[in-house]
Amino acid sequence: MTETPGFFLYLLAFVLIIGPLVFVHELGHYAAGRYFGIKAEAFSIGFGREIAGFTDKRGTRWKFGWLPLGGYVKFAGDMNPAGQPSPEWLALPAAERAQTFQAKPLWQRAIVVAAGPVTNFIVAIAILGAFAALYGEARMPAVAGAIGAGTPAEAAGLKAGDRFVAIGGRQVDSFDDMIRFTTLRAGAEVQIDYVRDGVPGSTRAVIGRRVETDRFGNETSRGILGIAPSGEVERTPVAWWQAPMVGTQRTVALVGTMIDGLGQLFLGRVPVSELGGPLRIAKYSGETLSLGVDQFIVLAALISINLGFINLLPVPVLDGGHLLFYAIEAIRRKPVAPEVMEWAFRGGMMAILALMLLVTFNDLGAFGVWRSLAGLIG
Repeated sequence: MTETPGFFLYLLAFVLIIGPLVFVHELGHYAAGRYFGIKAEAFSIGFGREIAGFTDKRGTRWKFGWLPLGGYVKFAGDMNPAGQPSPEWLALPAAERAQTFQAKPLWQRAIVVAAGPVTNFIVAIAILGAFAALYGEARMPAVAGAIGAGTPAEAAGLKAGDRFVAIGGRQVDSFDDMIRFTTLRAGAEVQIDYVRDGVPGSTRAVIGRRVETDRFGNETSRGILGIAPSGEVERTPVAWWQAPMVGTQRTVALVGTMIDGLGQLFLGRVPVSELGGPLRIAKYSGETLSLGVDQFIVLAALISINLGFINLLPVPVLDGGHLLFYAIEAIRRKPVAPEVMEWAFRGGMMAILALMLLVTFNDLGAFGVWRSLAGLIG
């Protein structure tokens, strides 16, 4: 029997996890803009009609929109989605124009745009570093404790006690390294390098696929070899002064996993159904909150990394799209033509909307909507 935290907990967890992460993301943009003397006209958490807000003494309107799926900072001079100034901007007095986004040098604008994703990474580093300092670093050695019968590992001739050195050409330092690699590569044939009784060996295996169901009924497809860990855990204490470095290493590793996962998605080894959106975030957030605050905070770190990573993708409309155009401008030594940027941002918006439709379709499937409809029709 599956557990269901309930709609209220889903909603509460979603607000608790997305609200603060969107806030710190936009706060990164805002703080960098303020540092460079750019006036912020609006700071919004959520989109659409304003449901609450206030105006501070600097003239910035701080507000909440009714659709809590993101947020934005509107700087003076940033007149349209492509970041191009309007004729009204050109007519501003010199003192006012100097406080606008478009009046700043290219490198300052780039820093303001990059500050949002960077802030998300900093939040994740702080959380993961704090947990490392509190609980230490746990590491399972890359040693086979057991080999499952009828699994790819058994077919490849691997045995309990084998110490793994590399898989698919990648160095293996822990059992988690093996899991991260195989999870994303169901169906791929890989070379496995190992040491058995002090003698190096090598074999090839085709990574299998397993669909697992957790206590909440969520189904996850992942690649497996059929190797169980030895059960040995090496735990290393982490001093507070070491925590930022450990948090940074963990964040970099997770970003690497995301890049790897994106590549495997394009290769077809990760099913498109694994992509999720706001509804699935709400579902997983509620389920994780029901398991405990510690796990919920770690999930917040993971989602913060996701926000930072996704926003840095070179897609027009996202922060990465702006940075791409700034890079082109730096190389060409002149801005991209406004009409080119306008069409690019329209295309980017269409791509984002198409992605939102896809992940919403997947999310509804995760909630069992399509199975229920099929049952009614059948």
